[in-house]
Amino acid sequence: QVQLVESGGGLVQAGGSLRLSCAASGRTFSTYAMGWFRQAPGKEREFVAAISWNAGNTYYADSVKGRFTISRYISNARTAVYLQMNSLSPEDTALYYCAAATSGSKWYDGTVGAYNYWGQGTQVTVSS
Repeated sequence: QVQLVESGGGLVQAGGSLRLSCAASGRTFSTYAMGWFRQAPGKEREFVAAISWNAGNTYYADSVKGRFTISRYISNARTAVYLQMNSLSPEDTALYYCAAATSGSKWYDGTVGAYNYWGQGTQVTVSS
């Protein structure tokens, strides 16, 4: 059973930081690109950041560049991906999703449809 499980969300004041984690299991995700997306109430799901299977390439939405950092733990036994979020603002409030995409897809352009597997999300709330 394929599972992506996010954790690390919570309530933080503006200017604060959070680190999200995503644990992938059920298949070998070491060759998959991984991404983070978010969805605020009443809005469409949007791309936040993505990282290639070997962590050699990273991509970010313009709105988070310089504030968020995506990274991943690579091994044959397990895959984990992280999102370090700094200088948070109320506009970052959303449900954050972890996702996985095959390396042959256009995972790098942030297209939701390029990702094959999704977690259930972890809530991030930033108070002003």
